[in-house]
Amino acid sequence: MRKYPSLLSLALVCCCWSVQAEVFTSIGQMTDLIYTEKELVQSLKEYIKAEESKLDAVKSWANKLDVLTRASTLDPEGYLAHPVNAYKLMKRLNTEWSELESLVLQDPSDGTIGMEGGREFISNMTVHRQYFPDQEDEKGAAKALMRLQDTYKLDSESFARGKLPGMHHNAILTVDDCYDMGKTAYNEADYYHAVLWMQQALRQMDAEEEHVVSKADVLDYLSYSVYQMGDLSRAIELTRRLVAIDSSHQRAGGNLRYFEKLLSKQLNELNQEGQEPATEEPIQLGTYKRPNDYLPEREIYEALCRGEGVKMTTERRSRLYCRYHDGNRNPRLLLQPMKEEDEWDSPHIVRYLNALSDQEIEKIKELAKPRLARATVRDPITGVLTTANYRVSKSAWLEGEEDPVIERVNQRIEDITGLTTQTAELLQIANYGVGGQYEPHFDFSRRPQDIMVDGNRLATFLNYMSDVEAGGATVFPDFGAAIYPKKGTAVFWYNLFRSGEGDYRTRHAACPVLVGSKWVSNKWIHERGQEFRRPCGLTEVD
Repeated sequence: MRKYPSLLSLALVCCCWSVQAEVFTSIGQMTDLIYTEKELVQSLKEYIKAEESKLDAVKSWANKLDVLTRASTLDPEGYLAHPVNAYKLMKRLNTEWSELESLVLQDPSDGTIGMEGGREFISNMTVHRQYFPDQEDEKGAAKALMRLQDTYKLDSESFARGKLPGMHHNAILTVDDCYDMGKTAYNEADYYHAVLWMQQALRQMDAEEEHVVSKADVLDYLSYSVYQMGDLSRAIELTRRLVAIDSSHQRAGGNLRYFEKLLSKQLNELNQEGQEPATEEPIQLGTYKRPNDYLPEREIYEALCRGEGVKMTTERRSRLYCRYHDGNRNPRLLLQPMKEEDEWDSPHIVRYLNALSDQEIEKIKELAKPRLARATVRDPITGVLTTANYRVSKSAWLEGEEDPVIERVNQRIEDITGLTTQTAELLQIANYGVGGQYEPHFDFSRRPQDIMVDGNRLATFLNYMSDVEAGGATVFPDFGAAIYPKKGTAVFWYNLFRSGEGDYRTRHAACPVLVGSKWVSNKWIHERGQEFRRPCGLTEVD
């Protein structure tokens, strides 16, 4: 049986005095009950109003999410192919659903938590919460958007408005989303991106878009981030705006005096009089220089990802051919030879068409999905496998004995390449999430202690198991090649010269996926067993 709300129960208790059985004997005392009952009616109305307000808020949430889930469930992969949708899903499940849960549990009559209403909903939440993304997932998705922003030179407004190439679903970032993006960057001491996203939040706020965060908070983070980027005059202008909005702000006054003193000192050292006026131009991508990082070929790598700087000349193209490949008259390829195309001349990279059928791809994905785990890299100092920000994907390893499809794929790779797969690694399946990438790396080991018992990675056979709407190319910064994913095709190259020396030109990268879902499978073929299939060369490097 439903209990009375606590406020109503308290009022009823207070109106009763010690000798209840004698109240009817006095009209004078009974008249007091008239006013008590009136107070209770008023209290009940307030309770109903609070419950209705709470219910309206929950209904608003439900309606908004109902529209959202109707669209997302029609094509889940297509929906999440848009990085903004992926980020907002992480944010909703990590943060916003917990807020809704608190709202459902809240008893508006006295502010305490009540377990009577929404019990089934809360039970459902408890069951599913174990699968929810956490704070690291939300932060990772936010940083992925920033990585895409940098690699493909997209300003914050392009993301906020969902203006991305190959887009199939509308997706926008609100003022509060942009603020959260900026705060994520700020907490990582990434003031470059903090400026870009706080500026976008301010821009949308000034356009009178709805928001929960205050303008003072946005200006607080923005002004200090601008100061960290070395733009004192603009930091002063933004801090003055903050003081004008909130003169009692805890930090604004002190920051303003400090910035002005610092600027005055700089001007004196330069023998300049007066304060430099702050620029009126809005802060956009390119206003400030992105700080350098650990990757020496960063600019070349990202340019190739954008399709810039590809060194495919007319002369080189004239040396590229396509042909039918029967694996040196391999019986399994005689009647249906592979279509082979040259992608690059030196080092020689080839692409095979129809390397995997749609049915094979779906079966491989079905087998891999339950086992997908965060991909790892080998720490160059300790040699221990660990996760890293420069490799963002999940992978699984499949053995040939698990399913006839895997055995058939392994045999096909052996037939095509003419190399034995007996000493090759298991078939690795990789799926790249929002902003998924693998920055420039070598497939072969450069440290003798890391080389496996079957020798180094002689060659790489890479199957593309999905098309990618935008981004996701395989690029080679050393010689300026970019190879784009095409579902069902595969590319092949040697990592080692015939002498066994590593071919350092094969340093390559998987560009961040801008729009889409990228699935690949890798087969790394080792040296052992190839002695008569790919004989050693006679020179040191051949």
